[in-house]
Formats: sequence, C-alpha cells, structure tokens
Amino acid sequence: MSASINEIQDEIIEEFELFDDWMQKYEHLIEMGKSLPIIDPFLKTDDRLIKGCQSKVWLATSKKNGLIEYTADSDAVISKGVIAMLIRVLNHHTPQEIVNADLYFIDRIGLKEHLSPNRSNGLVSMIRQMKLDAMALSN
Repeated sequence: MSASINEIQDEIIEEFELFDDWMQKYEHLIEMGKSLPIIDPFLKTDDRLIKGCQSKVWLATSKKNGLIEYTADSDAVISKGVIAMLIRVLNHHTPQEIVNADLYFIDRIGLKEHLSPNRSNGLVSMIRQMKLDAMALSN
C-alpha cells in the first residue's frame, strides 16, 4: 500500500526541518526538481503550460488503474522543484483524493513566504491545474 497524501506531506515537512536556513531549503527544492522523471518532449505543448506561472511549467496528466499520474518540466530550477514536490505528494492517488487534498505542507515548511509573489501565484496555479486535471479524469 502506498503512502497517503498526508503521510507524504509529513515526510516533506520532516525533510525541510533538517535544514537551518532557506538557502539549504532552496537547494533541497532544486534537488527535488532534478529527480523529476523526464517529460516526453512531445508533451511540452502550449496547452500543457500552466497559466499563471512566471516561468514555463508543463504538466501532463494521465490515469492508470484508477490513479492519477503526473509528469512535468519547467525552464526554471525553483519552479521545477516546486512542481516535483507537488507531484511527489499527489502522484498515484485517486482523482477524489487529489481534489480533496488539503496541502498543508506548503504553509508548514514556509514555502509561500519564501517565494516571490509571482512564484507564489505560480504555486497556486500549479495546484489548481493538478486538481482540475484530476477532476477531468475522475470519470
């Protein structure tokens, strides 16, 4: 049985507590981005770009065995880390679990306060798009 959305959020909160300052936390975020599975280049289309992101962030969503699978990429290292972290939390869950998820880890690790206003808006746009995609595949 895979970990629940909240269990994964708690893991991320614990990881971020290991770092003393935000420079280290950003490095961790960038490392997460590097672990993102490579998105198929043919999926990097304009219709998969997340609107509201300052940098380019592509999100591809599919459904396998009733569970949602995300792949993504970004042209900016921080944005790539943020989308990688969101994928880690939401990947391989049912559309219903994703739509209903309360992503409390974002506030608990202090992510929003440490992103520029544009990146913070991008974060909200990423979450919205991931939930919309999950909802669209819920039938």
